[in-house]
Amino acid sequence: MIKKLFLLFTLLLSLSINCYADTVDSILERGTLKVGVSLFEPWTMQDESGQLSGFEIDVATKIAQDMGVKPEFIIYKWENIITALRKGEIDIIAGGMAITPERALKISFSQPYAHSGLSLATNTKLTKDINDFEQLNQPDVIFTVVSGTVSHDLVKRLFAKAKINAVPTPDEASQAVVDGKAHAYVSDSPQPEFLALRNPDKVDMPLSKPLVSYRAGFGVNKGEQEWLNFLNTWITARTADKWLSTAHKHWFKTLDWNQEAE
Repeated sequence: MIKKLFLLFTLLLSLSINCYADTVDSILERGTLKVGVSLFEPWTMQDESGQLSGFEIDVATKIAQDMGVKPEFIIYKWENIITALRKGEIDIIAGGMAITPERALKISFSQPYAHSGLSLATNTKLTKDINDFEQLNQPDVIFTVVSGTVSHDLVKRLFAKAKINAVPTPDEASQAVVDGKAHAYVSDSPQPEFLALRNPDKVDMPLSKPLVSYRAGFGVNKGEQEWLNFLNTWITARTADKWLSTAHKHWFKTLDWNQEAE
């Protein structure tokens, strides 16, 4: 009986190890890394010709290069990206995804590779008579956010009395503030900051710091320990050689990339 149990345990362990290695092996055998992204400036952006650029594009391309494969980017609406991963449509989520306990019940996260925060931008004209934070938490105040994001959850929690207009894309959400259809926009920094810089006569930043800060990690399917090990090793190596910090500074601390695109 003990011998049978030992053999069964050995078989299960072997199957488990093979399962863990499947993702890395399939990526190498396929020759492509399937990356799920969502359009959030400056994480991932798409021009009129369909060309992708941004911090996550650089990061995922670098991972693929270090693996000796090519990146294949697939764009999803934010609320659908975890489902796509769990269905096996992609190998990894690279979207500046905040590491949260709720998401960790569905997928596994790498160690953090980037940090960010959730910032608040407001329509100058609509909020000219608002003098303190609590005045934003009123039924006649409209917040615009991207549905299914941490920003959406935060606004529901901090501004429970206000009206929330949740839309599918950052462009729709930010434009609502510019057009005066919403009082405030909450999103990943530096999107609100960039919005204020580009529309100084219509949008401002009432707070000197983000509402909250968070750490972003790569998302992978549960049980893919070898794949997770590789990503954590990659993060450690690219943190040590300053590649990640240099890329992050380029996309988040300057608008040089915007001028380059023009």
